[in-house]
Amino acid sequence: MLTYKDAGVDVSEGARAVSLMKKHVQKTFTKNVLCGLGGFGGLFELDLEGYKKPVLVSGTDGVGTKLKIAFLMDKHDTVGQDCVAMCVNDILCQGAKPLFFLDYVATGKLESEKIADIVKGIADGCVKARCSLVGGETAEMPGFYSDGEYDMAGFAVGMVDKEKMIDGSNIKDGDVLIGLPSSGIHSNGYSLVRKLFFDKLDYKIDQYIDELGCTLGEEIIKPTRIYVDVCSKVIEQYEVKGMVHMTGGGFYENIPRILPEGLGVEINLESWKVLPIFKLMQKLGNIKTEEMFATFNMGIGMILVVSKEESEKIMKYLESLDEEAYIIGKVAKNHGVSLCQK
Repeated sequence: MLTYKDAGVDVSEGARAVSLMKKHVQKTFTKNVLCGLGGFGGLFELDLEGYKKPVLVSGTDGVGTKLKIAFLMDKHDTVGQDCVAMCVNDILCQGAKPLFFLDYVATGKLESEKIADIVKGIADGCVKARCSLVGGETAEMPGFYSDGEYDMAGFAVGMVDKEKMIDGSNIKDGDVLIGLPSSGIHSNGYSLVRKLFFDKLDYKIDQYIDELGCTLGEEIIKPTRIYVDVCSKVIEQYEVKGMVHMTGGGFYENIPRILPEGLGVEINLESWKVLPIFKLMQKLGNIKTEEMFATFNMGIGMILVVSKEESEKIMKYLESLDEEAYIIGKVAKNHGVSLCQK
């Protein structure tokens, strides 16, 4: 007699995975969550106190080929944070407070402990983002994914008052760019990372690298930083005209997304410390500076655009929060992004 398990789908293993992930999911719940784990839909009650015209802001993203690093290391408890970060950092750029998150994980063969590790990372990311993990989907798809591999995506919803939305429309010539440091490569550019280290140089994932002070794997699996806490505090205190999450496309594609027509930026390359991993990649791969800045965050994960008049106060406020920050450039009357040595 043929069964679903004979076809490669183990329903009982799926139930076991749900049981293992419950403790991780429940730690993200707030009083607004009106559901448990396993319902057909996630329920979240909106608290509209203090909002005149609430606007919902949504974002979706995945982790990309960074997952290949998790497969190589057999380490799965951090890439979930990457997934959360890629979504919540995006909606944060509009001034939104993240409310809830949903995830989708698909794999060839479901392994409960591995799925629980993935969800642990997602839950850890939600705690850092101060949002609730209200639901998700784990799909077992035999014959579609290779053994031991999976894919992951997420979806975040946040809220902002209409009059407090950040859209870049007030940015003007002379405004200042404040850069907040990244934790590493984050979740973009990994096809180039893998091409360089594994295909061209034949490095091993557990190879210790003096310049990094750790193994290659330990460096390149570092989870994407979540900026909700620090940026929310700044937004509450000061006028932030624009925010840039440094994702795919690096400086050249992301910064222009928020600039009014006729404006560009001048980036001072000497204003912050480029992380060792980027210096190493550029040297080993003989990669042009422009290519590096078009692909990677180069040590800057989030940019705040503020007026010159308020920039000093904001920098002092960030210092009071023990947040390292740099004035990395300014808005100017030109097109695109100019890299400058000063």
